[in-house]
Amino acid sequence: MELRTLRYFVAVAEELHFGRAATRLHMSQPPLSRAIKQLETEVGAALFDRSPAGVTPTAVGVVLLDEARALLERADLVRDRVAAAAGSAALTVGVLGDSSDPGVTRLAAAHSRAHPRVEVRIRETDLTDPTCGLHSGLVDIALTRGPFDETGLAVRELGADPVGALLRDDDPLARRDSLALADLADRRWFVFPPGTDPGWQAYWSGGRPREGPVVRTVQECRQAVLWNGTVGMTLLGHRPGRGLTVVPLTDMPPSRVVAAWSDGDTNPLIRSFVQLATTTYRDLPAASS
Repeated sequence: MELRTLRYFVAVAEELHFGRAATRLHMSQPPLSRAIKQLETEVGAALFDRSPAGVTPTAVGVVLLDEARALLERADLVRDRVAAAAGSAALTVGVLGDSSDPGVTRLAAAHSRAHPRVEVRIRETDLTDPTCGLHSGLVDIALTRGPFDETGLAVRELGADPVGALLRDDDPLARRDSLALADLADRRWFVFPPGTDPGWQAYWSGGRPREGPVVRTVQECRQAVLWNGTVGMTLLGHRPGRGLTVVPLTDMPPSRVVAAWSDGDTNPLIRSFVQLATTTYRDLPAASS
């Protein structure tokens, strides 16, 4: 039995309803239902009596609930004691500024539940540093997007999001249902400053050198398009703001959401963060990945 599955079970047993438990766990209901079904298979007995009004624990479920609560409480204590032994009661997480990634909110809640005594310090960086201070040693772990120079780093892919062309509403191409990079070949793009990670720059420039206004933040990207009529790329699911639109690009690979940390770092808080991030992003609704 995985601790994650036992946390799911306890939430359902306490809420007496799959929908309410899913809301409490910041996840959708189908993966929660599948996890409980799998747990019942492992136990070899039904854990809940189900009805249209909700659920109630069976006799087996009542026994498991007491044991699961005790086990989870012990697991939380172990995590905190290990973190204290490692000399780290805090974790510095690097994130890209202006991010509206829905996974971040769910991950923050999951981490708070798993490590209520660990202080999380957030360091925001602009788009010129996709490692969010990791290469320079300013953060313990980065929750960011690839690609970037992975030398000396461990990287775990968490998900991927489609991208599109960011255009002004009155741009003739804004009326198209989709675009290819060739449609934007003769346009000026917003670009990142010299010294920006080459892999990162190449991805967001569609794989070729571009010319146009230099930007450092998401907001500057949008303003460059709004004021200059330039183009660029952004996440398809992001709301671009008034006066702007996003058109899907058919020949661009999706933008990868990743967790990255220094290769060989044995801090148990980092390992736990990566595990929680992997689970959180895996359970996001399909539209978000």
